[in-house]
Amino acid sequence: MSASSDSTAPPTPAQRLQKEVQVAMKAGDQLRVDVFRMLLAAVKKTEIDSGKPVEESDFVAVTQKLIKQRRESATQYGSAGRDELAAREREEITILEPFLPPQLDEKELEQAVEAAITNCGASSMRDMGKVMGQLKNTLVGADMSIISRLLKQKLTN
Repeated sequence: MSASSDSTAPPTPAQRLQKEVQVAMKAGDQLRVDVFRMLLAAVKKTEIDSGKPVEESDFVAVTQKLIKQRRESATQYGSAGRDELAAREREEITILEPFLPPQLDEKELEQAVEAAITNCGASSMRDMGKVMGQLKNTLVGADMSIISRLLKQKLTN
């Protein structure tokens, strides 16, 4: 992608998505067009439901939800022997993933969990909700299932 003429602010994910739709349409890549339109529709629905413009964290949450749905579908299709449908779901995931922020590795997530536990003064599983709330705000776009597992390990030891 080329740099924007407005150097003060990078394009929002929604603006980037609009541009990607145009590029995919020009290239005749129907799968990408379909996936991008699906994401645009989900973002628009979130905007309508909330009554306010979608922020970066909302966009990430919508994208994560769509990826999670596709992973579940791919698993179900694979279990049912529908490999061509499972493959399409995995392709859609590959198209959606670039719209997520860079993922932290497990070591970085572990450090963030430890810092949040210290910050919240958590000492047992009863404090898990408080710590998860803080982590959700600070680790936007991170895989919360990994964070939850790490947090449980730390709070039960």
